Amino acid sequence: MSPSGNPSPKKQMPSSTIQTFSDPDEYTAAIRGTTAELRVTERGDFAAEIVRIELHRMVVTRLRDNLPRVFHNHNFPGRAGISFRTEPGPRFLMRGVEMEPTTLNRVSENYEAHQHSSGPASLGVISLPVEEMSSVGGYDLSPPRETLSVTPAPAAMARLQRLHAAAVQLAETAPEIIAIPDAARGLEQALGEAMAACLDTGDPAHVRVAHRHHAMVMRRLDEVLQAETEGSLYMADLCKAVGCSPQTLRACCREHLGMSPKRYLLLRRMHFARRALRRANLERTTVTEIATNCGFWELGRFSVAYRSLFGEAPLATLRRPPDDMSHGESSSPREFVKSA
Repeated sequence: MSPSGNPSPKKQMPSSTIQTFSDPDEYTAAIRGTTAELRVTERGDFAAEIVRIELHRMVVTRLRDNLPRVFHNHNFPGRAGISFRTEPGPRFLMRGVEMEPTTLNRVSENYEAHQHSSGPASLGVISLPVEEMSSVGGYDLSPPRETLSVTPAPAAMARLQRLHAAAVQLAETAPEIIAIPDAARGLEQALGEAMAACLDTGDPAHVRVAHRHHAMVMRRLDEVLQAETEGSLYMADLCKAVGCSPQTLRACCREHLGMSPKRYLLLRRMHFARRALRRANLERTTVTEIATNCGFWELGRFSVAYRSLFGEAPLATLRRPPDDMSHGESSSPREFVKSA
């Protein structure tokens, strides 16, 4: 039995999968163990890849995508671990803190965060059942209450990155080796020891009170937006519902999302409009209906902004055969900020 009284999780059969994507919604839907939303912030042909390696209890993942984006995810309970950049690249923020190739995040259970990248990003994740984090490599690595940024000793971090890269290379070139139970067990033990060495020697960055408050504001913002399904939200009403001043909300969004709250909400509405256009039937609806339903009243400006973000006119999207969008997402807009 686990410490919580629940049956201990059964060992999984070792395996690996590699998936590639050209659609952001399909990419986020395929990331297991989490609910996620991804908003591409600049025009371009989206491309992403997920390499997932399931060992006996450990799951090793590499996530890659190529465009600037905002990403919000909320992990399911039961697992915890670490995340880190697998290669240098443009600026990458997680929970408002810049991630460097020399640092890693010690991820708490029920982890929730906003990520913001200014270009291509590659992220490594290693997770284990929470109850097993107390004996990794002989150390008690039980997940912290708050996600912590850690700077390990350079040699320990380099070894972890090399082992992670080697596991990914096996998945790409010799997946049959990962499927061998003894080989998977050895890889799992090596990764566990490397992870323990990083966390044992790492110095957790000081968790500032202001940063923790900003994380709370962002969680509340997402709750408010998810609950609001009708009508328009004014900036003052939104700040009142979140429980902060306009200045604080702007600071939080700049820190966690790399943009103002108005820009973020506009971007979300634009993606809602695109989903609605992709699902709609050309004979039964119009671009005008969908645009106004999503809160866009100046149709000329909407068309220009849509083409700038997605690389095609709204009508071109509508004329395509309807997509089978079966990932449980809502196509109705959830928010519309008019003016501060």
